[in-house]
Formats: sequence, C-alpha cells, structure tokens
Amino acid sequence: MSETWHSLIAETEFPAEGKIATKIAGWHVLVAKTEDGLFAVNDRCTHQAALISTGRIRRGAVMCPLHGARFEMASGRCIGGAYKDLRTFPVRVEGGQIEVCIPDEAPGMDELPVVL
Repeated sequence: MSETWHSLIAETEFPAEGKIATKIAGWHVLVAKTEDGLFAVNDRCTHQAALISTGRIRRGAVMCPLHGARFEMASGRCIGGAYKDLRTFPVRVEGGQIEVCIPDEAPGMDELPVVL
C-alpha cells in the first residue's frame, strides 16, 4: 500500500492543548504532542467507532470518551481494555511544518468513525 506525506500545520501554530483532529485524504486523524513527541492515530475508537479525539490525553495515552479504554499515542496499543489497537501514522517535522503520512487508499468502513 502506498502512502503520501501531507502537510498539517506549522509546528509553531500547534494548539496549546496538545492535540489537533483533522481529516486528511478521507482519513480522520488525531495528532497529539506528548512528553515523548508528536504522534498520529486514526481518530476512531476500535470498540464503538467513536471519535477518540474528544477524549483526554494523559501520560501519552488517549482515553475514549464513551467507555474509558486508553490507547498509547506512540504505538496505538490498547492499555485500558481488550480492544484492537489504533492504527498509527508516521509524523515528522519538515521545514517547520508538521506532516503526517497517510495511506493513498481510502479508509474502509472499519476505519471510519461514526460521526453524528
């Protein structure tokens, strides 16, 4: 599967709350800055397909606002429940711009959040 780097935002303009949710090439993406760096995950809880970006991020993990499962931002690994891991996307800073590498293939139904 091929992937493409997409410019997201200038590093200096990253939100003070430490996260940004966006849609890139059909993918819902959550990018967060933790004490360990910048990380990007698919913005979809693997339990009930909710947007994970509305949850809190603490100690490098995002918490699902629906049921409290926690997922490590760095690896996508579920650490607070028995759910599938989140898909992660590579992140880099090039020329002061934060970029995210997204698959060229559109997300399948099992990758899309339920957005009400």
